[in-house]
Amino acid sequence: MQPIKFKPILKETLWGGGKIAKFKNMDDQEGRKIGESWEISGVSGNESVADCGPCEGKTLTQIVAEMKEKLVGRDNYKRFGNVFPLLIKFIDADQQLSVQVHPDDVTAQRHGMKNGKTEMWYIMDSEPYATLRCGLKAEMTPGEFEAKVADGTICDAIAEYPVKADDCFFIPAGRVHSIGAGCFLAEIQQTSDATYRIFDFNRVDKDGKPRQLHTRQAAECIDYSVKEDYRTSYVQAKNVGVRLVNSQFFNTTVYDLDRPMTLDYAKLDSFVVLIGLKGEATLTDNEGNTVTLRGGETLLVPATTTAVSVSGTVKMLETYV
Repeated sequence: MQPIKFKPILKETLWGGGKIAKFKNMDDQEGRKIGESWEISGVSGNESVADCGPCEGKTLTQIVAEMKEKLVGRDNYKRFGNVFPLLIKFIDADQQLSVQVHPDDVTAQRHGMKNGKTEMWYIMDSEPYATLRCGLKAEMTPGEFEAKVADGTICDAIAEYPVKADDCFFIPAGRVHSIGAGCFLAEIQQTSDATYRIFDFNRVDKDGKPRQLHTRQAAECIDYSVKEDYRTSYVQAKNVGVRLVNSQFFNTTVYDLDRPMTLDYAKLDSFVVLIGLKGEATLTDNEGNTVTLRGGETLLVPATTTAVSVSGTVKMLETYV
């Protein structure tokens, strides 16, 4: 069992920009408005394909089906079967994205979907003017919410934050949110495409038609409670793991390393995803397999791995279930 890299799935969008191709050192994407790079995906119809090693050419779903708990861990395989439980993305918003909300598992399953979507954002090198919206400013009823959508004032009811590199937001299912223009971020989420679009700033699609909204569905699953601050507070530190998110859906830590460090996974019953944010490092697992991780690359470490030694100067996210 070796760490696995996958071919990125690039998504052209109405709101995409030019940062992703440069970030990933791809020189053949000039002029494309790439909004997302799906780094690791088990979403049906958008399944990642291994780019190296013994699994090269196989989809993530095929690899999970073959390796089972050796890849994802015993408990994860019992919970999710052959569906890889996380979707990892880089997002470049040249324009603001729509205001959205995602259902929780119960609501999603009531509407015929496998599960809902809880996610997190880690801000990378965004523009100085970049902002995002996350969470309600004041409590409201579903009726009041629908009225604000109808009269175009819903954005006034959502907390808005200027953002900079290393900011973090955890977005549980039910929390209203929107990525603003100039944001460049890494996103970790449940494997789900369950999204209810609330407001899209009166934009039209490539055919000149207004984009579909899901106001009633959104009103059903919104968490109408209010927090004072929706940002994830943490203290940055060098050469130690700093926990960002601890949830039933995923656990995420950030590492900012400029000296060797060994990551101990001996007691962890899960795969690990390592997401390169900046720099470059050589990773060597307990079986002697060696791989390079650079900013813009993502690596899937199998559950059978008990330790990974990191040597180099790198900032990366570590996430597992």
